[in-house]
Amino acid sequence: MNSLAQRFSSILPQERIQSDVLMSENTTMRVGGPADLFISPRNEDEILETLCICKAEGIPFFVLGNGSNVVFSDEGYRGVVLHIGKSFSDITFDDQTLEAKAGAMLSSLSHLAASRSLTGLEFASGIPGSVGGAVFMNAGAYGGEIAQVADTVTVLSEDGAVHELSNSDMCFGYRSSTAMKSGMTILSAVFRLQPGDKDQIVSTIEDLNARRRQKQPLNYPSSGSFFKRPVGYFAGALIEQAGLKGYSIGGAQVSALHAGFIINTGNARASDIYNLMRYVQETVLKQSGVMLEPEVRLIGSFDA
Repeated sequence: MNSLAQRFSSILPQERIQSDVLMSENTTMRVGGPADLFISPRNEDEILETLCICKAEGIPFFVLGNGSNVVFSDEGYRGVVLHIGKSFSDITFDDQTLEAKAGAMLSSLSHLAASRSLTGLEFASGIPGSVGGAVFMNAGAYGGEIAQVADTVTVLSEDGAVHELSNSDMCFGYRSSTAMKSGMTILSAVFRLQPGDKDQIVSTIEDLNARRRQKQPLNYPSSGSFFKRPVGYFAGALIEQAGLKGYSIGGAQVSALHAGFIINTGNARASDIYNLMRYVQETVLKQSGVMLEPEVRLIGSFDA
């Protein structure tokens, strides 16, 4: 065990403290070099204790969920990647509310709600992210977003204190929240739903998923919609109008099916993804005067 790993050995068993774990194996874009340390906590106490050590000793850290909206550089991450996944994914129901730990998958939440004839999370059925990541960035699709259903959110603040925030406290915006702006870590969230017709809920989920299969490049690694929607425009339409549909740099490609997606055709490096993103931004800016902003978080050092 290396010296960095030893700092966490008093709070976690060795098998959940891994060194030099490739981020390409833990993100949906399937690119990225190794993280110095990859820690997988099982409960809230272990999350708190791990982050306390990081903050007290000045160790850089990144909280990772399902890795569906993040691209790590080819150099990887110099510090601790705290992976909140299956071991911290409990979901409990209480009448018309459900509480989910940060590691629960949003798609599982949607289907469990449907099984109980609760409506409100249909939009989330095909989003490949975890609850923590979805709440952090106010994830959304097909006219729905987390802000519409989140009741309260439990967070760990920058000073190491646990707080329960209301929907209004979260200051949800388009792909943003106060948690994102303030560097908070999402621990869990309570969602308030409405009773509905189970058959109609299931039908809506099936319809949305059919539309995704038809219009999105689900058979390639990607990070979902790569760019935020500019005010008054659609990113995919601007990219297509700029003649970039299907354009490639290395193993990265603007999807020929949906120009709003950058995909890994099989052998992409993180630098390919980054360089293609920059080329798309520059070309669209020249063509339409609109500067596209990435929705995907870029972690590490990227050189054009």
